[in-house]
Amino acid sequence: DEARIGQQNTTTKLWAEKGTRPLAVRQQQFEYVHLFGAVCPRNGATEAFISPCINKEVMRQHLGQISLATSSGRYAVVIMDGASWHANDIADDFENLSIVKLPPYSPELNPIEQVWSWLRQHKLANRCFEGYESIVDACSEAWNAFIEDKERVKKMCHRQWATMIT
Repeated sequence: DEARIGQQNTTTKLWAEKGTRPLAVRQQQFEYVHLFGAVCPRNGATEAFISPCINKEVMRQHLGQISLATSSGRYAVVIMDGASWHANDIADDFENLSIVKLPPYSPELNPIEQVWSWLRQHKLANRCFEGYESIVDACSEAWNAFIEDKERVKKMCHRQWATMIT
């Protein structure tokens, strides 16, 4: 899946001394990036990249990255929502992965949505970005902070209903 992260960023609650009102700056600029991410809930392996745009070709590149990272003799099942660039034919070129489409309006079924929420809440919220490069740097740092704890990755992305029998 992918998340759009940019200068019109998330604001969250802040700790502040009683009787004071903390300030959280909200930018009005419109630069942003798309952070593509994939997680294996079984072993905590992850793949990600950052793109300035989003379309079928970029999604196909992300699937290629997942395909290359999938161990020999293993098969990847990629859960996707109904975005227009998540077309069924983008997986046709890969023999070791397939796509499972989620029902419409059900982001809670996609485990990566919790990852985007964690990144925003813990690493990206209440920040200002000077421009494109600073957004890319912040996204890279946030993703690397998330994946440094494999147990967190597995726990956050595991779904009992999606367990495959091997």
